[in-house]
Amino acid sequence: MRAIRLDFRPDRRDDLRDYDTIRTLRLLLDGGAVRVVDPSRPDERRTEVVEGLGAGAVSLNHVVHICGNGGGCPAVEPEPVPAGSPPDPGHALDRAAGEGVKVVIVDTGFDPEAAVRSPWLAGVTGQPDPGVDTANHTLDEYAGHGTFIAGVVRGVAPRAEAHVCSVFHFGGGVLESDLVQALDTVLDCHHPDVISMSAGTYTYDASGLLTFQVFHERRLRHHKGVVLVVAAGNDADRKPFWPAAAPYTVSVGALAATGRGRAGFSNFGGWVDVYAPGQDLVNAFPTGTYTYREPPYDNPPRVETFHGMARWSGTSFSTPVVAGLIAGRMSRTGENGRAAARSLLRKARRHAQPGVGAVLRPE
Repeated sequence: MRAIRLDFRPDRRDDLRDYDTIRTLRLLLDGGAVRVVDPSRPDERRTEVVEGLGAGAVSLNHVVHICGNGGGCPAVEPEPVPAGSPPDPGHALDRAAGEGVKVVIVDTGFDPEAAVRSPWLAGVTGQPDPGVDTANHTLDEYAGHGTFIAGVVRGVAPRAEAHVCSVFHFGGGVLESDLVQALDTVLDCHHPDVISMSAGTYTYDASGLLTFQVFHERRLRHHKGVVLVVAAGNDADRKPFWPAAAPYTVSVGALAATGRGRAGFSNFGGWVDVYAPGQDLVNAFPTGTYTYREPPYDNPPRVETFHGMARWSGTSFSTPVVAGLIAGRMSRTGENGRAAARSLLRKARRHAQPGVGAVLRPE
């Protein structure tokens, strides 16, 4: 018997009775039983569930966050830059890079007004970003995250077809099972070559995210050539961050702004495949007033007005650099996403930095 243990944070206890989540996981496991366990009873958790069902049969239904584990993320909050500032990294020398390749960004959503101000976003599609309040000209937490990432992809691969799915909303977190459902929809409805996802979590044990593992076994690996590029996280830690630590992803850490050495916030370790620029990047951002929530700007709260561009740091943004490079290589060589990723990783290892690892930079 296969089973999933639904074990949530204390403030999500009522979700243990969520029928849709249970039904979804039952479908993923081909009708196997789904057992709901009360997280307040550790003895039941240990003996009845873990020992009774065996390793790999049971896992938490984790909450997956935008590149963090519920704390301040990405690495820092965005900083305003003057309207009309050029993006950094700048536009690719190969203006045809990415032609014929589709990159789907699983994130907060897209601000269509950004494409009016930032011509490199022309043609980008996506679901609206709920954090952008156009009526009141205010920006909520994580607002503009997906828009900024789309801008990075388009800077590296100007001709790539880019679409932003709105999955991570206010607070930046989503249940693992719901995220897998969203990724399943991406495969069925959007037919991507490259999926860029700047999100993850730490897991209850070393087995990782069971629902993601099942998703890979039953769905992702059967979509020939589709590559999943994910962020390594921003906690300056070597502890595996999932799904980046899974062997079926391309995991991306961040280089320092100088290009030499790892960014101080970037996670690291043998499970990180490659490092790319991720500190002090500049790209498209919504317009509006933003109130800072993280130290050192939270008390008293700092308030800034953004005019369509921002400077931002995090493995959230090194991830679309690599996704864009994969798209660019695909359009040049005819390789599919996974083959292009393997080729780029071989190149990255040839340019490895001592004490960092494999490195890729926009061309």
